[in-house]
Amino acid sequence: MSLIEQASKRLEQLREAGVEMPFLPGAGLLNPVATPVRTPMGQAPGNSPFKAPGAVPVATVAQAAPQAPTTQLRVDDTQLADLDLARLAQANFLVTGFEKPENDVWQSLSRDFKCIKRPLIDNINGKTAGAIARANLVLLTSALPSEGKTYCAINLAMSMAAEVDRTVLLIDADVVRPSIGETLGLKGKRGLLDLLADPSVDPAELIFRTNIDKFAVMPAGMPRANSAELLASNAMNDLLERLAAQSKDLMVIIDAPPLLPTAEARILARLVGQVVMIVEAGKTTRNVVGEAFAAIESCPVVLSVLNKRSAVLRKTQYGYGYGY
Repeated sequence: MSLIEQASKRLEQLREAGVEMPFLPGAGLLNPVATPVRTPMGQAPGNSPFKAPGAVPVATVAQAAPQAPTTQLRVDDTQLADLDLARLAQANFLVTGFEKPENDVWQSLSRDFKCIKRPLIDNINGKTAGAIARANLVLLTSALPSEGKTYCAINLAMSMAAEVDRTVLLIDADVVRPSIGETLGLKGKRGLLDLLADPSVDPAELIFRTNIDKFAVMPAGMPRANSAELLASNAMNDLLERLAAQSKDLMVIIDAPPLLPTAEARILARLVGQVVMIVEAGKTTRNVVGEAFAAIESCPVVLSVLNKRSAVLRKTQYGYGYGY
């Protein structure tokens, strides 16, 4: 039997099975495009009597088709991390839902971060002159190391979690010198670098929901020799794109490396909607600050926080005092 005769016989079998065979542009006699059979109501797709002998059931073909990837990440269905709330509160972290220490330092920090977070929230809610892409992604950085950005990132995230309609994800992206995991008791846990090294990993497996309401953390993850390259990879951009597509009620706080010693912070700054620059008072020079701001001048929103400004607040355990 010739190929044409075989094709004709095959077409006849499909027609008898109720499959219409429209000849679309580019579909020749030997490569027809079939229209899927509609399954009668109340009948299981795989049990349709309207199929030719030896034909592949339409349901089987549909099941084999790849599923469209979802952009939503499960932030609330994650591992639980039991943080030492008493220790964190005594160290002047703004733990929500916990009895607050009776000292002026904690109260001053609380007031400062309420001022810091308000313009960030306004930008997310569109209360500014124009819409800001990825406004729910907020990156904290500094010009140089040891200016207090990580401490600031944790406190900003905790203060944001106290909002009635905000859920917060804190990501440690300072992968060369990570400290969020150690501070919060998550040292040695898998996290961001593990996801970037293997994008097939479900991000929800690397997000730790904490015993602070609406506050989750993604640690830096296991150290790798190419950690800086992973931070600048397409996988990082893809992760941020998925997080930006979440509900605007999700605030993502990213602790990034300092700007001037590294290139990764500059790359990350272009991938988020808002940047907060931490500047240490009395130490970071005007020229250094100017150079740091010039490195991210293309970012849509850059705010600044003057840190360690008060001689009184320098006497605290962590040596940090914050001014807006």
